[in-house]
Amino acid sequence: MAAFSLICACLPAVPVGQAAQLRPKTIAAWEQYVQSTEARFLQEARGSGNFLWVDGSPERLKEVRAGQVLTEPWSEKNPVSVPDGLIHDWIGAIFLPGATLQQTLAVIQDYDHHKDFYQPEVMDSHLLSRRGNDFHYSRLRLLKKGFISAVLNTVFDAQFVQLDPNRWYCRTVSTHIGELENAGKPGQRELPEGTGQGYLWRLNAYWKFQQRDGGVYVECEALSLTRSIPLGLGWMVGPLTRALPQESLTATLRDTRAAVRRGNSSAAK
Repeated sequence: MAAFSLICACLPAVPVGQAAQLRPKTIAAWEQYVQSTEARFLQEARGSGNFLWVDGSPERLKEVRAGQVLTEPWSEKNPVSVPDGLIHDWIGAIFLPGATLQQTLAVIQDYDHHKDFYQPEVMDSHLLSRRGNDFHYSRLRLLKKGFISAVLNTVFDAQFVQLDPNRWYCRTVSTHIGELENAGKPGQRELPEGTGQGYLWRLNAYWKFQQRDGGVYVECEALSLTRSIPLGLGWMVGPLTRALPQESLTATLRDTRAAVRRGNSSAAK
């Protein structure tokens, strides 16, 4: 908690215009987008076509095999503007040479230690419950870029599905996101869900894992819902809010690779 307080004390308290509120029409647009995305994701995962996104492009596959953390917007229109909000849709991939599915999933599913794997973005993490391959977990998350900063209390459900000995997928859905006011300071409190600065209202992640070519491919498509950009601040706020989702996904994939490598090194010893 001392380290948490120190980090939070260094965060600039610069609000982006007035506080925002998540509205029913924004939620409806998000749910419609999620429904379409999940239908496509399941068709890709269970269909007869390419399981992996990287297999759709020889250049993408080459870059990932060479060790690049590859992230791209899912479509040219990104973010997608919805009533009083923005939907950000990014996809990324890494290759873990020498790793196994068991080692990779052990890192992803070790929710008690995400605070160690994904620093500084994940400030605290806990597995709340587990039933088979279904997980319920919490994270204390830091969002920070430029003058944009927030600490969020988040809760997720994750369902892992094994397709065959070499392929798994996972659907992770946020069930609660609350912004902390005066985080790490006297008077800290969690604001009602759907209020605050609106830097993150919803977050879903759709993962694929495949063991082949002497290692494991890991892909993640991340969907997030944020407030719309305040009128007159697009020139200043727009680039920051658009950069946050990509940077967060890139960091998650990079840190996953590092955690799996550390696990492999420990096992070798």
